[in-house]
Amino acid sequence: MKDRTQPQTSQNAEIRLFSEVLNALKRDISRADFIQLMFPAVMSWLEGNTGGIVNQASGRWIREIWMGNQEDVPELLIGETLDLGKIQYADGWFVAPMVTAGHRDQVEATGLPDDAPLVAALLVSAEESNEANPRQFIQRLHRITELLIAAFENIDGRHLRIRRVNQLQAVLDASAQWQRLEDDTVLLHGIADTATELLDCERASIFLWDKRRKKLIGRPALGVAEGALEVDDDVGVVGEVLGTQESKIWNGGSDDESRVNRKVDQSLEFETRSLVAVPMHGQRNDLIGVFEAINHNGEGFEASDATVLRDLATHAAVAIQSLKTRKKLAATCDRLVEDAASASPLIGEHPSITKIRKTSAKVAKTDLSVLVLGKNGTGKEVLARHIHFESERRNAPFIAVNCAALVESLLESELFGHEKGAFTDANQTRQGKFELASSGTLFLDEVGDMSPGGQAKLLRVLEEKVVVRVGGSQTIPVDVRVIAATNQPLEEMIAEKRFREDLYFRLNVVNLSLPPLSQRGDDILLLANHFLEQFCYQIGRSVPVFQRNAQDALQSHPWPGNIRELRNTIERVAYLCGDQEIEKDDLMLTTALRNAGQGHLPITGTLNDATRQFQVEHIERAIEMCSGNMTDAAAYLGLHRSNIYRKMGQLGMKRPEDDERSN
Repeated sequence: MKDRTQPQTSQNAEIRLFSEVLNALKRDISRADFIQLMFPAVMSWLEGNTGGIVNQASGRWIREIWMGNQEDVPELLIGETLDLGKIQYADGWFVAPMVTAGHRDQVEATGLPDDAPLVAALLVSAEESNEANPRQFIQRLHRITELLIAAFENIDGRHLRIRRVNQLQAVLDASAQWQRLEDDTVLLHGIADTATELLDCERASIFLWDKRRKKLIGRPALGVAEGALEVDDDVGVVGEVLGTQESKIWNGGSDDESRVNRKVDQSLEFETRSLVAVPMHGQRNDLIGVFEAINHNGEGFEASDATVLRDLATHAAVAIQSLKTRKKLAATCDRLVEDAASASPLIGEHPSITKIRKTSAKVAKTDLSVLVLGKNGTGKEVLARHIHFESERRNAPFIAVNCAALVESLLESELFGHEKGAFTDANQTRQGKFELASSGTLFLDEVGDMSPGGQAKLLRVLEEKVVVRVGGSQTIPVDVRVIAATNQPLEEMIAEKRFREDLYFRLNVVNLSLPPLSQRGDDILLLANHFLEQFCYQIGRSVPVFQRNAQDALQSHPWPGNIRELRNTIERVAYLCGDQEIEKDDLMLTTALRNAGQGHLPITGTLNDATRQFQVEHIERAIEMCSGNMTDAAAYLGLHRSNIYRKMGQLGMKRPEDDERSN
């Protein structure tokens, strides 16, 4: 009868050993701790007294763990075993190769060749029991070796993943900081500092590619006075990376010395001992440069360092191009704002205008409400725009609303917006003027013509600083600076109960009153020359000169339409006067002067007849002064374009298009 006790016992011991290994791997255990914990059990199961695991480092075999006598390691036998790739038995030693492969995910991420495997060997001194049946022992040794290799790869893989997560978290944190920077130099230094910290190296530089000059410009370059280093784009390791678009590693003493550009070292009195470089790609996946880290503080760079640097390069490229785009957009925005501000300057040297300009400069720095008073055409909107572009809100919208043109039924929708389906024609949700002017300025022109209901709704918004769209229930906060304007005597309207006193005080925090053009003296000529240059530039002609008689005519004219009338006059002159000298007759002011003075027919009849006759003459004079432009004539009269047509119909006047149809 055969004895089955020994095989049964051996099998149970192997199962227990495998179970202990699995339990150890369930914990967050390091390779060193795992070996210290499990190797005694391994040797016990192998029934060995002397042996251990050795690793190759710098051409020598180092004991990672050892039990028993510190005997000399059979290096020749170890080398032969690793070359053959199978367990060898000689000179009283069993030697099993232990070669763990490189991690594929890391290899694919870097684009580098396979990682150098961990070369190790398991040595067990031959005991009498093992020598008696070496084949059986080799089988056992093979099984335990495979188990240990699997365990090491599991531990290394887990630690690699943890390290990658930590590295990626550090990269993302750094990237978030980079996005907040607004200076090129500070950004590049921040990127380089992050790379040196994560890779544990001395220096890091970003080489941006100048394709036209075939140069790589490295910034920041430590030790260079200007902070930038230029090299040819086909030289050294960075040149290799640019040419192949693959990551490259160079470690001194083990790689080709000619790959390093020693001319740079000599010029900077610096020695490159190791480096890693990766390509940088832009938003369109175009190659924009190379990211390089120099001189690892340890034994040299590894493939994992290239992985980290590649991650940094991806986020660095985004940060660099994002900052470039933001600066370009900011410059464009500033230029557009300056163009908009220069398009409607507050022109004038009259003491009243100088005082208004000084006051508006102070008011612009605040969020105080402003009420602008003045007759039609005196430039109330120009003053409102001037305050807006002088303020901190200059980059936000300037929205103008003509309150006189809004009937009460549409005012709430126009100012506060509406939800889809709020009323018959509400086919889609629409933002109101308050929302559109968010962070900017809302100019309420002709606020004195607003209906009582509209005044109440406006007051509520000004006090609560929230709007509710028509048909909606959600309150929407608004951050808007309000500038109101009117040609109406608001104080008289308050006494007559036609304008809310509380709204008046809410709007009239700062009061600016514009004088009529006829009271501004030499400003008439300043404005005339400004408009003339503006219109001549638009039509592409040289700027003519006002002769003395034309200047006198401009200054003596009453300008009932104020600056708007002057602008229309100069526009007519710019287009119709072909000479380089503008005479009095070129202004064509005589008709307007006659009609504005005593040249009109005397008014007769009843009061109603006289009123009708005056209105007809006044409308005809306005249309003539504006050269038939009904929009300008309506504005001159303080009416909307549709209102002037309706008024002409009520008076029985012919409209310009009626004459065209009769012809």
